[in-house]
Amino acid sequence: MDFKVIVKEQREELQDIESTERIITRDSLKDGSKYLEHPNILAILGIRRCGKSIFSYLLAKEKNFGYINFDDERLVGIKASDLNRVLEAFYELYGDVDLIILDEIQNIEKWELFANRLRRTKKVIITGSNSKLLAGELATHLTGRYIDIQLFPFSFCEFLNMKHFKRSSVYTTKEKAGLFGFLNEYLKVGGFPEVYKFGKRILPRLYEDIITKDIIFRYGIRKREELRMLARYLVTNFSKEISYSKISRILGIKHVSTVSNWISYLEQAFLIIKLERFDFKLKQQFVAPKKVYCIDNGIVNSIGFGLSENLGRLMENTVAVELQRRCAIDRTFEVYYWKDHQQNEVDFVLKKGPKISRLIQVTYATSRDEIDDRETKSLLKGARKLKCKDLLVITWDLSGDEEISERKVNFTPLWSWLTQKNQ
Repeated sequence: MDFKVIVKEQREELQDIESTERIITRDSLKDGSKYLEHPNILAILGIRRCGKSIFSYLLAKEKNFGYINFDDERLVGIKASDLNRVLEAFYELYGDVDLIILDEIQNIEKWELFANRLRRTKKVIITGSNSKLLAGELATHLTGRYIDIQLFPFSFCEFLNMKHFKRSSVYTTKEKAGLFGFLNEYLKVGGFPEVYKFGKRILPRLYEDIITKDIIFRYGIRKREELRMLARYLVTNFSKEISYSKISRILGIKHVSTVSNWISYLEQAFLIIKLERFDFKLKQQFVAPKKVYCIDNGIVNSIGFGLSENLGRLMENTVAVELQRRCAIDRTFEVYYWKDHQQNEVDFVLKKGPKISRLIQVTYATSRDEIDDRETKSLLKGARKLKCKDLLVITWDLSGDEEISERKVNFTPLWSWLTQKNQ
């Protein structure tokens, strides 16, 4: 195997993309640059095809670097013992490189010691499509010596940047109409970069790659059709409560533990987001139903059934993903949902340390009379139960504060919440 040819061709491919396509600067690029000031390992994790390779290249392009992407059919079967030959290829092509990118490194078993050796003298970027990439031997060897960034599909702000829409604190009627048009598109098409290059037809292929490569092959799943049924069920039933035992019965999967494991695999591949029901008693939290959301609305509308016009649920899914994006930056926050025995429900509960910091409801409403009384009633009930004063209702186009039962409730349009980081 000629590693020099592979390394050279892969790097030229990235350079061609940069020179021929418009690259959207990701919000977390500055953080990534800061983390590479000293010899270190920077791990960039996220769902397949969300832009990790280009992100890594942009971090490295001003340096003398070596790059290899192990998600290449020519590298199938490569072992950890071959990685030194990759390093030799870098030296022969580029001289004494000071930064090395190992893209989709989870495809190589026992890669950790190689990365650990490199980081003593080099800056190292590793990328992976599995959240457990750092849970093994690397974490044992590198306690406190690596930093990870989670990359998502485009945020709404990044999407607007791609569309050349200039954000402002005040919008004209025409600008606002354009903003809502883009929000509608974002809610239905999602944020995967390649969708805006190849069209929506790429989404089913992307979904199948995630299921096949990142779950079935990685974990050696034998009951492949049952796994596919489970994944489609979860994507279709996003924002709804799920019970492992109920899913087991519906899909005919014999063991509930199998359902639990498979859902964990889907979560580790970043396809779904799982929320626990908040309870001050951890035992109750453990046994209560969960909620799942999909990492991208485009996948929802490509794989789910008849969901493109259900803007309320698509809004809720978008908020769930954005909350995860913000919690990946500020990891002192945790996200839950809440429900009591009277079926009062709050979509999102934000916990910071030991305290509940904010409650969020999401509703497709453009005026106050369109908001179901049950939603505000549930929000107020949750506020009393969880001792929280910061109450937010994310709407389609309703803004302002209102005093309800002696509690202030803030109503904020989705576009405003998505574009204001302090929200």
